[in-house]
Amino acid sequence: MSGFSTARQYMVDGQVRPSDVTDERILEAMLAVPREAFVPADKQALAYLDLDLDVAAAGAAKRCLIQPALLARMLQAADIKGTDRVLVVGAASGYAAAVVAAFAGEVSATESDPALAATAGAALTQLGIQNVTVKTAAAADGDAGAGPFDVIVLNGATEIVPTGLYGQLKEGGRLVGVFGLTAPPRASLVTHSHADYGHRELFDASAPVLPGLERLPAFVF
Repeated sequence: MSGFSTARQYMVDGQVRPSDVTDERILEAMLAVPREAFVPADKQALAYLDLDLDVAAAGAAKRCLIQPALLARMLQAADIKGTDRVLVVGAASGYAAAVVAAFAGEVSATESDPALAATAGAALTQLGIQNVTVKTAAAADGDAGAGPFDVIVLNGATEIVPTGLYGQLKEGGRLVGVFGLTAPPRASLVTHSHADYGHRELFDASAPVLPGLERLPAFVF
């Protein structure tokens, strides 16, 4: 077993399983998808650590692969089916989209940084993953032209209510992400039912805020 393969096994057994992730599809996807393929060469040694890993180019705004266990717990809560159409918002270099693609029907991924969107597309192509489409778009915009979606996954946190994304959910659709509207931030599940949106807090969590989903600064008089 190679060094990265061993690290991948340790990530699943030491980080993901102990976080109450029992969905075998998610566990198998995280064992199969090489996280190092979505990380700059000088950071590949960090690919399987329990941290938010910045994958942006030097000097660019910080963009991260969120902690593996957090991603896995959110995907489990989203209850993605094999026929579901999924939108991954703030896809960064594409790792979350690659994991989702292993057990979803079709995946759209958006990333606000054009260079990272290109990196994501190249990595997915290199791995032969064909059911993901990557587009450059602001996080708040989602991908309305490709919607509506069964599931929307925020690959990061939001400090505002992302109503534009809510509108891209199908009836019965689910949105999962870290909501930092109040302290402490919490991973939450939003469900669309009968023109209403239910919000259920899942667990305390932290993740980098996605560009464009930051809290507006308050006026100071």
